[in-house]
Formats: sequence, C-alpha cells, structure tokens
Amino acid sequence: MSARCVLHRRSAVGPARRRGSGARAALLLALLLLPAVLAACRSGSESATPAQSPAAKPTQPAASASPTPSPPASPAAAGEPAASPAPTPTPEPAATPAPAGPVPVRVETVATGLEAPWELAIAPDGRLFLTERPGRVRVIADGQLLPEPAVVIQEVAEVGEGGLLGLALHPDFASNGYIYVYYTYRDGSGAFWNRVVRYTERDNRLIDPLVVLDGIPGASLHDGGRIAFGLDGKLYVAAGDARNPALAQDLGSLAGKVLRLNPDGSVPSDNPFPGSPVWSYGHRNPQGLAWAPDGRLYATEHGPTGDLGMAAHDEVNLIEPGRNYGWPEMVGATVVGAPGDYVPPVLESGQQTWAPSGAAFVSSGRFPQWQGDLLFTGLRSRTLWRLDLSEDGRQAVALEPLFAGEFGRLRAVVEAPDGTLYLLTSNRDGRGNPSAEDDRVLRIVPDVP
Repeated sequence: MSARCVLHRRSAVGPARRRGSGARAALLLALLLLPAVLAACRSGSESATPAQSPAAKPTQPAASASPTPSPPASPAAAGEPAASPAPTPTPEPAATPAPAGPVPVRVETVATGLEAPWELAIAPDGRLFLTERPGRVRVIADGQLLPEPAVVIQEVAEVGEGGLLGLALHPDFASNGYIYVYYTYRDGSGAFWNRVVRYTERDNRLIDPLVVLDGIPGASLHDGGRIAFGLDGKLYVAAGDARNPALAQDLGSLAGKVLRLNPDGSVPSDNPFPGSPVWSYGHRNPQGLAWAPDGRLYATEHGPTGDLGMAAHDEVNLIEPGRNYGWPEMVGATVVGAPGDYVPPVLESGQQTWAPSGAAFVSSGRFPQWQGDLLFTGLRSRTLWRLDLSEDGRQAVALEPLFAGEFGRLRAVVEAPDGTLYLLTSNRDGRGNPSAEDDRVLRIVPDVP
C-alpha cells in the first residue's frame, strides 16, 4: 500500500545561540514553528498522504516571529515532557530558506498490526529486524511480516516505558549472525534493570543468548534504550537515569549515560574513564543515537516533566567522550544547580515538547534537500523533525517539521542502504490513539518519473 503526494511547506527555523550569565549560563533556543501546508494529491484511485516538504538550505536572515504551537497531541503522560506554563522566550533572529519547488514523495506501508515497535535494523540481505516492546523480535522478509517472531524474550518487563527496546546488528552480521538487543527486566527482588544481550540469528530465529552488559539501572520510566554500532565498530548504548537524577552525575553508575563497549562487552582501552564503559554522562533519558557522515555522534534526549520545577527543554546533543551534559544541574542550556563544565545542547525545544526518540542522518542523495541533515522522530509532537546543522556541527541552522500529525507518534527513523527512509509508529504504547492498522512500518521514497 502506498500513497503518492507532492510536499509543500513553510519553513520552521531557529539558530542555536549562547549568552553569558556568570560563568555558565546560556540562552534558551527559540524555535519558530510555522504551520505546514498540506498538499493533497492523487495517483490513480489512491488518495495521497499529506505531509510537509523539505526545502533548500536556509541562507538568509529574517525578522523574528512569534512561535506557533506544535501540532495537537495527546495529553502529556509521565515520562514525556509536558508544556510549561512559563512564558515563551523571545525568539532570536532566524534564517529563512531559499525558495524551492515541490518535492514528490511516496509513503508506503510495509507492515501493520505491530505492538509498540521500538527499533528497526536492516540486514545486508534486505531483511528487516524490529523489536516490539512486549518482548518480541519480528522479521520482515521479501516485503512480508513473518507470522512467527524470531524470539520471544520471556523475562522482558514491559512496564511504563520499559520493555524490549533497542536492537543492533553486528557490523559483520552477514558472517556471524550477531544481533544485540536492549531490554528491561526485574531481578528476584522485583527491582528493575536493563541489559544488553547478544543473540545469533539462524533461519529467522534468534538463538544462544549471551549477556554482554548488565547492571544498567532500570525503572518504569527513563530507561533510554537505543543501541547502535558506531563507525569505529564499537557498540554504543543510551541509558536513562531510571527516575533517579543523581545517578546521571555518578560515574559509578551506568544510568544517565552514553556507554561504549567492544562487541564482546569488554571496555575499550581508549574510553575516557579507564575500565568504565561510560562515554558521556549527565543525561536524563537519551533515546536516539546517530552518526553524521564525518563521524560525529549525536543523541536526542527527553527533557523534564516537572522535575526541578521545569518542563519540556528536549535536547539534541553532540556527544563527545568524557563530557558532562549537565542533568540534573543543567536543563536545556540553563544551569539550575551547581555550576560545572557542562556541554549545552546543540538544540533544545524551549517551552515546546517534542519527546524525541530515534534519529538518523541522511547520507545519500535520494532526498537532496535533506542530504547531510539529522532527522529525529517525535512522540508527543507526532512529527518527523529535520535539523540542518552548521558546518562544524555545533549549531542548529534550521528546524523543519515533517509529516506533522499524519502518522501519530513516531518512534524510530532509519536510513536504508538505498537511501530510502523507514519510520516506526508508536501509537499502541499506551499514549497514542491507534488506528486499525497500527502500529506500522512505513517507507518513504522519492516519487520520481
């Protein structure tokens, strides 16, 4: 099933800036989000899926404008940022995109009837492996969702945001069949934990589980959960603070961190803290990991939901080894606690709520207007966001909403080897409004003659 449409849009941009206030204060980024223009179109007897379009890179400065509220979303739930009653900060001058023509795309439905899918990975032979939060790994082969799961992990504790979350294929998957998953479980005392387990894939079945990392504090909320292999062949793990903010600053804990491991679970000798898998710290609930083509690592992160009297302030961070990203002493780009050498976000949502999750860079030329940009999904914002970065990768140049409200909550975005994009919806996670087909795997392709 596919829908054909031509995308048009108005720009949504906001530069990332910093302003001194004492030694470590910073100005919140103001985002100018204008409504997207939805263009309807038809192909034969099929009606199109309306969406927002990409556009050329922003190049010219423009006057400030008042922010426009995000698309309507379901009420905030615990664990996702809620809008704050505080006044919206005055926007900084913003850039506007150069004119661009309409961009035709086609949105295809690859699979339906899934239950809270969380991550998707593409094997060299074209098969799709994906997780469902209740504990199942599913396989899509030759365009069909196989009826039997590759594995059902019985010890998975699907409570709140916990469950079977991340999945990653070993760089040599074609020869060794290794698949890694991240999931929440309870120990004998009933306490929540998260672990990373390696399986071996044989004939669409996962066998021989081996725990490669354990002892990540868990909870019903803030479990992080994204795992991915970097360009260096190391396994990176995004771990939340398990609803205990102090753990994010505790280098003796694996909570509130981005972790880095060898594929066998051992600690790389060049990690910043000898003998520790900790790569960066001071994170609240990181849920997306993505590498730019030049090797820079970015993470998306959920801001507070009333913690410390603040809400929203979701983040996109440039992750560097050994650095402290501030939580809970810094919220967004604002130091609210003890001063320190904190890294401010490349982009934050201010008083708006994105609830960002999966992320991916567009590395191919299939979507020229997006090439080199970071895409990340929004749960509460129900939007795929496109972030245009400065050349050094440390500042946001433009932010554009795509497909706002069209598919509901979006959990993951993945770029395929052929440059097309896959999206996972998350409307059956207890916080969405599922349709009869949800949850779905969607594929976005250019619609060219």
